[in-house]
Amino acid sequence: MVLAKILILALATFCASVSFAFAQAPTRPDPSRTPGAINSAVTQGSIFETICVRGWTRTVRPPDDYTYHLKREQLREWGYDDRETRDYEEDHLIPLGLGGSPTSAQNLWPEPLSGAWNAHVKDRLESYLHEEVCAGRMGLEEARKEIAEDWIAAYRKYLGEPR
Repeated sequence: MVLAKILILALATFCASVSFAFAQAPTRPDPSRTPGAINSAVTQGSIFETICVRGWTRTVRPPDDYTYHLKREQLREWGYDDRETRDYEEDHLIPLGLGGSPTSAQNLWPEPLSGAWNAHVKDRLESYLHEEVCAGRMGLEEARKEIAEDWIAAYRKYLGEPR
């Protein structure tokens, strides 16, 4: 009986901490909501006509009103405590510069603009991976996998700790 009470208390504490972590704006997207999605027009064979062409991402970037409304909806539906849209960037998990889907909700999430692991830090990783792919030092699929699976681990692997 005592063991059962301890287990119930431990489970309740764990569940509360998990839901609190997500309510507090996670630094990584919830993979059940944002697993990442790609733009089928971008393949390893097409990178020099797509992502490696300067300015190409501007041609596929979704309109601000689309991402703004999606961000508001996600902040509400996902139960973030802070629902101020100005505190987040509606970010592409797989960035446009690596051929991420521009409009799929599976590739967009409200990423915090503050904290140690914020949108600006992820932008540095995105630029690094884009340069590696376009220079031929890394394959497109590898770069996509690295950032989609755990962008913070990828940042540490390639760039160390954020400054």
